[in-house]
Amino acid sequence: MNVVISNLKVWNLRNLEEVAVRPHPSLNYLWGVNGAGKTSILESIALLSRGRSFRTTQPAELAGVNGPKYRVVAELLGQAGEVHRVGLERAGTHWRARLDGEDVAQLSRLSRALPTVVMVPDSHQLVSGPPENRRKFVDWGLFHVEQGFLEAWRRFSRALKQRNSALKRADNAVLDSLDAVLAEHGDELAAYRRNYARRVADRMPELLNDLKTRVRKVEILYQEGWNAPSYLELLTVRRDRDIEKGVTDAGPHRADLRLLCDGAPARAVLSRGEQKAFAAALLLAQCELLLEDGIHPVLLLDDLVSEFDEKHFDIVLEKFLSTGLQAWLTGTVKPEIENPHTLFHVEQGCVTELV
Repeated sequence: MNVVISNLKVWNLRNLEEVAVRPHPSLNYLWGVNGAGKTSILESIALLSRGRSFRTTQPAELAGVNGPKYRVVAELLGQAGEVHRVGLERAGTHWRARLDGEDVAQLSRLSRALPTVVMVPDSHQLVSGPPENRRKFVDWGLFHVEQGFLEAWRRFSRALKQRNSALKRADNAVLDSLDAVLAEHGDELAAYRRNYARRVADRMPELLNDLKTRVRKVEILYQEGWNAPSYLELLTVRRDRDIEKGVTDAGPHRADLRLLCDGAPARAVLSRGEQKAFAAALLLAQCELLLEDGIHPVLLLDDLVSEFDEKHFDIVLEKFLSTGLQAWLTGTVKPEIENPHTLFHVEQGCVTELV
């Protein structure tokens, strides 16, 4: 699936009261002062793609001055010239989505229609932040490249919720049957993630070299979230402890990617700048894996120039653009870019194309 946004319209999202953008198929640079609304444009695209913002977990925070309801609509151009129309409207926790004129019951359908890879100013948290960040990174990639992953994730999540409920009741009869179910789905989910982590790891040395970093001897190891030969055996052994806590302590919901440099944790030995480069390499690896499976995501690169010095900014941007994917880039400095692009000036929520 080759996706390019050919038209984007936003209503009442943050300070974007009513915005219409006709983007370039390759690179779009959104230029303006801080607070102008540049990131909100990227946020609107992420909202269409993922059903949520990359800046907040509270949907109500995205609403502008014209009430609680906000809306984003885009036209997507496919590789064969076909056009798809996607839209999402939210008001607090309530939402309505449409794809090609039909209501959508699950936001995952929008995610498949509009895959994205996002790099934001705190992307170094992919390296130094909590395990949840790295689980989300792995799961987002798997969602697109493994058709069976989403259902496997749902089966495990459903079984985990049921087991936690049974733990709170100390219902051993129910737990006897649920442990086997949870272990089966947990093993399936771990297998997907382990394979994906291996595919990412294979690409990292070359990507880090391309980005001109000094990071060497990289290892990426998947940690299942439990430390035992058998997940089922561990669930059985730790049941009494889990009953005390009222939750399942071990499992894929505790999984992590262990990022090592020269055998030491990357978060401990890399500088902030090196962590940002490492995160960029991880996201580039994700792009490559998507492309390998025939999926062309849209790149959202927020304030990349503030993340790197001038030399490394050029290197990182060129590496992202070399993928051939449509990119949306924000910055506070009017750029000098040789690649074909469209430049937009953003001021107080208004977007103007510059020629």
